Amino acid sequence: MLKKYLVFLISFVLIYMAFQIGSGLILTASYTPDFTSIEGNLSQEVVFGTTSIPLLVTLLTATLAYFLSQKKFRTSKN
Repeated sequence: MLKKYLVFLISFVLIYMAFQIGSGLILTASYTPDFTSIEGNLSQEVVFGTTSIPLLVTLLTATLAYFLSQKKFRTSKN
């Protein structure tokens, strides 16, 4: 059971990272700055926007989902 969990966890992390990098590339490529809003304001502050759900919370959710699905399949087989 631990081997299945490790395979699941590693593949989940890799897919999650690929999705985050891919979406970041797409969002960066399609970004168009709005120069009309900076006419009078020339501050050097950079705003990155909102953050997504942290990886740790996502991993905990995936772990819970994995163990609940394993328990469900174990009880349905008996």
